[in-house]
Amino acid sequence: MAKLILFIAEQWILVAATLTCVFMLLYHESRRAGKTLSPQQVANLMNKENAVLIDLRDSNEFTAGHVIDAINIPHAKFAASVSDLEKYRERPIVLTCKMGQHSSGAGKTLASKGFSPIYRMSGGMMDWQGQQFPVVKGRG
Repeated sequence: MAKLILFIAEQWILVAATLTCVFMLLYHESRRAGKTLSPQQVANLMNKENAVLIDLRDSNEFTAGHVIDAINIPHAKFAASVSDLEKYRERPIVLTCKMGQHSSGAGKTLASKGFSPIYRMSGGMMDWQGQQFPVVKGRG
């Protein structure tokens, strides 16, 4: 314990920088829109509450394999396409992409437009396929 106190006293700049980084990470994570769900929780939500799955990958990736009944809106066109989702405003919305990196930004966009509830699939379609959940090939 004495060594820890001595380290903190001698390396206070390093400790302060570390605490600042931790605070910034926690702040950033708290601002992400939508609760994160596992692929199993997403499947349950789709089956029990008629959730809408929005796939944010590009068209080629979507065509190569996607969740049945998923709606493809590429991440680059998402902000301009939010108005197309008005008919789903009262249903739970789940956002997914390839690995989960784009769904947070899309969730923030939907939250700012008053959509709720919004969820994000952890691990994206890589995790969905990794857990061997079914996918459909083609546009349909």
